[in-house]
This record gives sequence, C-alpha cells and structure tokens, in this order.
Amino acid sequence: MSGAVTSWRITVDGDRCMGSGVCAGVAPGHFRVDAGTARPLAELIEPDDAACDAAESCPTEAITVRDAATGDLVAPETN
Repeated sequence: MSGAVTSWRITVDGDRCMGSGVCAGVAPGHFRVDAGTARPLAELIEPDDAACDAAESCPTEAITVRDAATGDLVAPETN
C-alpha cells in the first residue's frame, strides 16, 4: 500500500441475503447473522482480506466491499 489512509465500506443487501452464515464463518470479526440476515459489525473497516473473502464466498452475492473514499468496488470481483 502507498501509505495513504484507506478504509472500506461493507454493505449487505438484506433482500439478497439468505442468512447462510458463510460470511460470519469466514470473517467473524466483521459479520454476524441476526434474525436470519447477515449484518456487518461495522460499516467502515480498515482493509482486511477476510472481508473480501466473505464477499467472495457469499452464495447470493449480497455483500459488497467498497473503498470508502472513492466508492470503487473491492469485492466481490466481477468478471
């Protein structure tokens, strides 16, 4: 990294989330399942590969991780 302060914004689309809990299993420091829907523990986080892994692992692609400053998509990767 270039040394610039960066943060990521985690969102979960409640309409797409099926509450599988994969995200909480992959990144328990970032997600919990509450009433059948995944929720981020914090909206803004320091960059963390576990959050990207959770977004990539979500079976319904309900999780997005974006650069908080630019809005650029970090995860999941699009083809």
